[in-house]
Amino acid sequence: MNSWIEIPKNSDFSIHNLPFGIFSANSNPKRVGIAIGSNIIDLVACNDLDIFKDLGINNKILENDFLNDFIGLGKNNTKKVREIIQMHLTDDSSPIKTNTSAIISMNEAELHLPVKVGDYTDFYSSIEHASNIGSMFRDPSNPLLPNWRHLPVGYHGRASSIIVSGVDIHRPIGQIMPPDADKPVFSSSKRMDFELEMGYIIGKNSSLGSCIKTDDADNYIFGKVLFNDWSARDIQKWEYVPLGPFLGKSFASSISPWVVTIEALENFRVAGPIQNPEVLDYLKFNGLKNYDINLSVSILPEKTNIETIVCESNFKYMYWNMNQQIAHHTINGCNLNIGDMMASGTISGKSEDSYGSMLELSWGGKKNIELNDGSSRTFIDDYDSVIMRGYCEKDNIRVGFGEVKSKLLPSI
Repeated sequence: MNSWIEIPKNSDFSIHNLPFGIFSANSNPKRVGIAIGSNIIDLVACNDLDIFKDLGINNKILENDFLNDFIGLGKNNTKKVREIIQMHLTDDSSPIKTNTSAIISMNEAELHLPVKVGDYTDFYSSIEHASNIGSMFRDPSNPLLPNWRHLPVGYHGRASSIIVSGVDIHRPIGQIMPPDADKPVFSSSKRMDFELEMGYIIGKNSSLGSCIKTDDADNYIFGKVLFNDWSARDIQKWEYVPLGPFLGKSFASSISPWVVTIEALENFRVAGPIQNPEVLDYLKFNGLKNYDINLSVSILPEKTNIETIVCESNFKYMYWNMNQQIAHHTINGCNLNIGDMMASGTISGKSEDSYGSMLELSWGGKKNIELNDGSSRTFIDDYDSVIMRGYCEKDNIRVGFGEVKSKLLPSI
């Protein structure tokens, strides 16, 4: 497919992608847009041109603070919107081409949190990450807990502190148990970390008491975003037994602003790792359920403004896939709602440069990570920005996620 709109080479937002997001520009209220190259297609303006007349979409759904109402139109309609825009962007006679209000430069727009997140669940689905953590803190010869290979471990996180790329965060404060101390101290976190994850957004409601099968789970996934699940390792270490993470995780999670639809990722499906032992029947699945998504993490110190890539990983490494996560999440009758967000858990690969957190890269603070400006890190310093990027590429087709970027500021 060739588009009449200029698309920079190696743009994440190719004609094959067309992700959805929420933006504002030119004093207009927030609204639904589609990213293409360095521009945004304003779907309110497109609706005014009667491009979606056969779908009967009300402008109140498109002129909106969040995507939730749009997602609520159902996959049949949201897929058609994307396909209609794709068709118009490859048609020289499209009215979009001559309508100046329908195409907005990204440089002139502000991007916003794409969905109103009702509930957020974080999983722990990378066997490499879980093994690294188990080796570091428990038994290197037997790093996984007995349940890990039998179910997708997860916990319910804090939805209110999920923020969009570009929103900076402050170093959290809490209780920390210093090494060799006999009582905790109240302190700013000394071990601030990123966690390289991907999130996905639920696109369909389920009813309380029902279960979603792995074969039907794709129908409940609207799309995916990059997800930086910030972590205060020292606060988390002291608090997490027996009920899991709390203050060490709930202060912020950053996501990318453009939601890449599951349909745009269809050509990048791959097989996941072999699961051994065999899973229980409700977790069995058919077909390719992992995705070949290249991921990277960079640290950008404010003082030097010199970026260093510290991690290069891939979403295909995930042991537990999204379909299994949804099946497990709902097997007890828990209902899902449009806009709920699920996160993968830290995505680590087998090589040391593919570890998805500073905890692993520095091996608990024992190893310095050298940056391109001559400085080094074991964890994240104040005024460091963490930048995560992700893209798929196959047969000269690129579908990307842009980036999620946030700066760590000192404690308030």
